[in-house]
Amino acid sequence: MRSEVDLLAAVTVLGVLEQAYFALQVIYARRKYKISPPETTGHPEFERIFRAQANCSEYFPIFLSLLWVAGIFFHQAAAALCGVLYLHARFRYFWGYMQAAQERLGPLYASARLLWLLLGLAVAGLLAHFLLPPSCPWMLMWPLRLLGAH
Repeated sequence: MRSEVDLLAAVTVLGVLEQAYFALQVIYARRKYKISPPETTGHPEFERIFRAQANCSEYFPIFLSLLWVAGIFFHQAAAALCGVLYLHARFRYFWGYMQAAQERLGPLYASARLLWLLLGLAVAGLLAHFLLPPSCPWMLMWPLRLLGAH
């Protein structure tokens, strides 16, 4: 059982560590610019760091849900690879946003595309699960069906 989800678990823990790192950056920025909670405005650099962390946190549950559904129902390695790429894009997004608001856009679009890809993998896996017989090796047959081969 563990070998069926080990990559997903590793990417999940990596994502949690990334979220913790982002939260620590907000704490450091609060101290640097003397902005006490619950204030969320102040120095422009603090506001960018705060927004970057909040944006990453807002998408994290969506990411985790899609990662696990795609990994269980489509293919663990494919979902894990998408997950690692997503986390990398989010890290680049965070650092870009810290520098300037415009610097976040490229990584933002990359992470959005990866979420869409994970959604596609999850939907494909669920469709195969519910529509194809259990004995059908759909991972091998589906690309052939798309190409018109029987």
